[in-house]
Amino acid sequence: MKSNLIQVNDTTLRDGEQAAGIAFTIEEKIAIATFLDSIGVQELEVGIPAMGQEEATSIRAIVAQGLNAKLLGWNRANRSDIQASVDCGLQRVHISVPVSEIQIAAKFNGQWQIMLERLRDVINFACDRGLAVSVGGEDSSRADDVFLLDVASFAQEWGAFRFRFCDTVGILDPITTYNKVHQLVSNLTIPVEMHTHNDLGLATANALAGIQAGAASVNTTVNGLGERAGNAALEEVVMALKRIYGVQTSIETKRLLELSRLVSNASNCPVPPWKAIVGENAFAHEAGIHAHGILHNPVTYEPFDPEEVGRERRLVVGKHSGRHLVFNLLHQQGIILDSEEVQSVLDAVRQQAVAIKRSLTLEELLSLVPQGRSYAHANG
Repeated sequence: MKSNLIQVNDTTLRDGEQAAGIAFTIEEKIAIATFLDSIGVQELEVGIPAMGQEEATSIRAIVAQGLNAKLLGWNRANRSDIQASVDCGLQRVHISVPVSEIQIAAKFNGQWQIMLERLRDVINFACDRGLAVSVGGEDSSRADDVFLLDVASFAQEWGAFRFRFCDTVGILDPITTYNKVHQLVSNLTIPVEMHTHNDLGLATANALAGIQAGAASVNTTVNGLGERAGNAALEEVVMALKRIYGVQTSIETKRLLELSRLVSNASNCPVPPWKAIVGENAFAHEAGIHAHGILHNPVTYEPFDPEEVGRERRLVVGKHSGRHLVFNLLHQQGIILDSEEVQSVLDAVRQQAVAIKRSLTLEELLSLVPQGRSYAHANG
């Protein structure tokens, strides 16, 4: 793994927005692009210029921001798509072509020769206009390995600066991903980019496997937003690279939570509390043995300091809480109870947590303290 070559190419504004029911306004697209750029994301796939006037307007607006990130438009292998990208002011284009028998049959009536001729023609058209060209193999995961390498090699020969390996329907596992990507990396001189989907819950794992195999770029989306089950999540890929492999990306991880909330609001898609890195429960501790361990040393039950991703740890009381946690939380409020009183409050906590089917707020916990004791310490 060549850590200095790994680039994050975020596609929240393209593949993320393609998720069913998602539609960003121009202002939201600008805000997301600007935020991604401000935290150090190196490349942004900002949309599909050929979609229509509103999409083109939003892309031109992003281009006009003068961001440091490289901006990329997604295109089919059509000259008109490339011209639409040029008209938006883009200098980098991604051209997607089908590479599996299933996709070639659906889009080119099985005539792979015509697909390759179209790809060559469109790459030449783009290069003649001074564009940097990335080529993506749609459904690479189900393509014949020899044919996939042939397409990637032709793309390289015709002037592409990168080849994107796409697990379009998310059917790979990390070992298979590694083997397929390693074959490409070993035979190409241009970098390979990973594009993985989460249909089997393996998007991040497969993206990392591709990077281990030598891929130098990775597509991500904020919160894993994307078609069907989503894409590899930006926050997961970045933190896994950092914590598992010791790879420092250019991304300011302390702002990942803020970014997550921005995209969650814009997409009207709440982040599940158990979501890795940015979920509300990612650093919340309720279970007795876990809370006890955290109180002594956070390393016991946290993989890294929550401050690394802009979070704070939370100790919450609920059905699974223990005496140590209840005692400590009350002690922080200036309330000291003896052992029997703590047990009484804990019993009440567990009963109420079951009744309301969630953990208790601090106010709810304090309401369970014997009133005299609570007032005495609050007034003292």
